[in-house]
Amino acid sequence: MDVERNEQGFSVDAALLGELLELPPAEVLTLMREKQITAICENGEGEHAGQDRLTFFYKGRRARLSIDASGRITRRSVIDVGDRPLPPGLRRPGGS
Repeated sequence: MDVERNEQGFSVDAALLGELLELPPAEVLTLMREKQITAICENGEGEHAGQDRLTFFYKGRRARLSIDASGRITRRSVIDVGDRPLPPGLRRPGGS
């Protein structure tokens, strides 16, 4: 299980998120609780209805997962800007 839909939204496997953010999986939950890893969930509309996009931010990295209606990951991407903070445009829903 990498991503699972539930009543609260989604659960993402810590191993997957750790891989994308270059962190040990054991640190992921702690960093999320400390709000060092933040996230945005976008729900598709129109022709993208039933699809979702989950975006996670940690330091200079943005990891994005696109999910289809069945919960399967259809696309994943990572942007790493190194030691610089992420530009504000990358922290907005739909930011490129």
